[in-house]
Amino acid sequence: MATAARQVSRSGAAAIRVLLVDDSAVIRGMLRRWLEESSAIDVVGAAQNGQVAIHEARQLQPDIIILDIEMPVMDGLTALPKLKEAVDGCHVIMASTLTKRNADISLRAMRLGATDYIPKPESRLEMTSGSDFKSAITEKVIALGTARRKRLGLAVPAVQKKVASEQDTSTKVAPRPRPRRAAASLPDIIAIGSSTGGPQALFTVLEKLKPNCTLPVVITQHMPATFTSILAGHLEKISGRPCTEGEEGMPIKAGHIYVAPGGKHMLVSGTPANPSLVLDEGPEENFCRPAVDPLFRSVADVYGARSLGVILTGMGTDGLKGCGVLRDQGARILVQDEATSTVWGMPGAVSKAGLADDVLPIAGMADAIMRCARSTN
Repeated sequence: MATAARQVSRSGAAAIRVLLVDDSAVIRGMLRRWLEESSAIDVVGAAQNGQVAIHEARQLQPDIIILDIEMPVMDGLTALPKLKEAVDGCHVIMASTLTKRNADISLRAMRLGATDYIPKPESRLEMTSGSDFKSAITEKVIALGTARRKRLGLAVPAVQKKVASEQDTSTKVAPRPRPRRAAASLPDIIAIGSSTGGPQALFTVLEKLKPNCTLPVVITQHMPATFTSILAGHLEKISGRPCTEGEEGMPIKAGHIYVAPGGKHMLVSGTPANPSLVLDEGPEENFCRPAVDPLFRSVADVYGARSLGVILTGMGTDGLKGCGVLRDQGARILVQDEATSTVWGMPGAVSKAGLADDVLPIAGMADAIMRCARSTN
């Protein structure tokens, strides 16, 4: 049942309001303790199934709902559209154990309006230590809650300013693109980087990309290993193009889509006439593996100016350095705009650095890619 909602955070400003939905009282209690260690977050309610959650959501109007998949009475997937209807602009984070079935359901949920996902701890040891999960869920709640509150013109917790500033790279005047060191050419490959909110953005772009665009597409989406193979399957169905999780030595073919596998950086190797994929288990970059920067650097090395870089919604700045390398080689860079990004961290960083040729709503990204593929004007 709901707790009394606190209208003000311990920081002295409006708090990010969270509703927990899980049939396990242990999980609900653990999440509450972890999240409320941040002075910016208030867990304003908890529910043991989707039916109760809908009532609580209407009453409490949370910024964030953390939603379990498997629950009695009403499961998460059934409750999701009703929760989205109950709270305008609320971000729903799916929480599930890391199985192929749950990964598939989580991606289906994102097609239905969920914003993100988080793998729940699977053992008592993970639950008691839980440092990675704890930091990941707290970071997502803070970033997504801050983005929602700013979008609605609501106050943001004062302690959030440092974290929010890492995500808020907006500017009143779009910076003039930095000059290239080489002239742009027609691309032979499309490289895409994305993170928070990325699956939905990828679905939109690749579904709208016209069949006569036969360029290969290489994608780094920040995701765990179990999810990336499922994501590739969803992208294949949506796009009507062959799509697979990248493998070591796999040749890059025209019209095909390749998704970096979770836990490994995916790189492009060889020559433009005979390109292939390389998987790298080296150190994380930007706290991620796979990361966007290694992929973009490798694309620049192989294709140079005949590359097209695309940065979609995501937290942090991964892809910023890689876009700099691509632009220095003469490649074109497109980024998603702030209004349609779940979090304008990655695309905002690239835009603020003057590396973007165009900043576009997600609905227009596929057409922009087609224009770049046809002309350098």
